Amino acid sequence: MTKGQWHWQERGTAWKGIGIYHVTLTVTNRQPILGDLIIPDEDPANAYINESPLGKDLVQCVIHWHEHYPEIRVLQFCLMPDHLHVIVHVQRTMPYGIMTVVRGLWQAAKKLGRAYSAEKRLSFNPNTIREKEQTSLDPIFAEMPFVRVLVHNGQLETMYRYVRMNPQRLATKRLKPEYFRVQEGIEIADRKYCGVGNAGLLQRAKYMPVHVRRTMVDEAEHGDHMRLRNYMNGCVLAARQGAVMVSPFISPKEKDVMAVLLKEGHSFVYIADNGFRDYYKPQDSLFDAVAQKQVLILSPWEYDPHKKGVSRAECVEMNKMAEEICAAL
Repeated sequence: MTKGQWHWQERGTAWKGIGIYHVTLTVTNRQPILGDLIIPDEDPANAYINESPLGKDLVQCVIHWHEHYPEIRVLQFCLMPDHLHVIVHVQRTMPYGIMTVVRGLWQAAKKLGRAYSAEKRLSFNPNTIREKEQTSLDPIFAEMPFVRVLVHNGQLETMYRYVRMNPQRLATKRLKPEYFRVQEGIEIADRKYCGVGNAGLLQRAKYMPVHVRRTMVDEAEHGDHMRLRNYMNGCVLAARQGAVMVSPFISPKEKDVMAVLLKEGHSFVYIADNGFRDYYKPQDSLFDAVAQKQVLILSPWEYDPHKKGVSRAECVEMNKMAEEICAAL
């Protein structure tokens, strides 16, 4: 999203009708001023956020949001040290778009941020800070919240889990930073990759690509399942025998293979079609596997915030990368 600019779901339309939205409000420069992450006994499962005064005030804005906009209902929220997640249900058609609703929260947050900044300014020691610094602090919430509409079956439960697990995920990253830090300059077969996860998987003895050919799927769709079944079973058997599987896991059948690898705890290299943004966090299905040293995610591309979907040419290229990696290691 361009700073300060709202992007509608469709050109010329506004989000006014019934729907569910995921709203994320982020502190400028990701300053951790909304609360502290607490990890009792260094167990991520017990992690929680100890809200700061500013964080508590922001939570109250969320709790009372519907009083200003009776058409909405807050389904779930989670305050983090530097951002806030809210899942909102628009229960009936509104006379205004969701933009107006989100702007209301944003304006309230900015007001709280200004009060926080004023308090911090007054707490400065004039003997240790220049006059310009006393009177100039960055806005706390400079950018409009990001809004995502949920449109597919199953998205709501996935989003519930994502929001609910935020403290646990952050705690895991804090306790195991070496596996979630972006590693640059990983060179394999004349390509340079960035990676997240267990780079030690590149030192194993055996590798095998996972690439379900279209001809196998076509045969299965016409009643002959043998070649597809044997191939997929062969991939799982190789993993059980210690091979590191390598693939972008694009097709549904390849994803089925990856699901078995995850369930049984086998190692694999996942080739991603986009690079790693700031504050990157692996998707839900891969996060725990990364923390358990089971997975290495590789990408040769820089992160593109505008990328949507993957092209056929990219699929072909990523499958080629999988072959190269297996041949080179």
